[in-house]
Amino acid sequence: MNIAKMIDHTALKADTTKEQIETLCSEAKQFQFASVCVNPTWVETAAKLLKDSGVDVCTVIGFPLGANTPETKAFETTDAIRKGATEVDMVINVAALKAGDDELVEHDILSVVEAAKGKALTKVIIETCLLTDEEKERACRLAVKAGADFVKTSTGFSTGGATVADIELMRKTVGPEIGVKASGGVRSLADAKAMIDAGATRIGASSGVSIVNGETSTSDY
Repeated sequence: MNIAKMIDHTALKADTTKEQIETLCSEAKQFQFASVCVNPTWVETAAKLLKDSGVDVCTVIGFPLGANTPETKAFETTDAIRKGATEVDMVINVAALKAGDDELVEHDILSVVEAAKGKALTKVIIETCLLTDEEKERACRLAVKAGADFVKTSTGFSTGGATVADIELMRKTVGPEIGVKASGGVRSLADAKAMIDAGATRIGASSGVSIVNGETSTSDY
């Protein structure tokens, strides 16, 4: 198993500097991570740094609250792809899901899926720490129905990150064909392996280098 090719090497903090993005991309090329995951403002920079490297550029949409309108998320997606993103991780409208407004949640996801279609992978962040198991299952089903490529646990900026139990539940709900991304709190090789054993096919972490080196990071994402 090539763990590196399952990692989205991540830097999403508000105070991330250009120098840190350059380091992130250099590490991604060195270890051949699946992608770097950066805020939209850094997509163009990352795309230039990673050109012809085999490493994808992932960005976040409606991040971290998911409270933007579907139209705004669609525009963000289009803009990010135009600047070089090849994967987009969008946050669902969590409030709409909790209110039982499945129609809005599906429309919200679909707006990003359609904007990205044929140009970028779509991952749907459901923010598991804020949801009941029933809500997690419903969010996953809506993501599949909307045509997303992945479901993802967390932003890493709410009250908790990925758990093995959530990955197992998400994998069971979406079936074998859809990707499942564990993000938030994956800090070691043991953490990553536990998530993969539970059904994760991608790991989102700022600790990518520590993970592949068999070390444990103190990072909070």
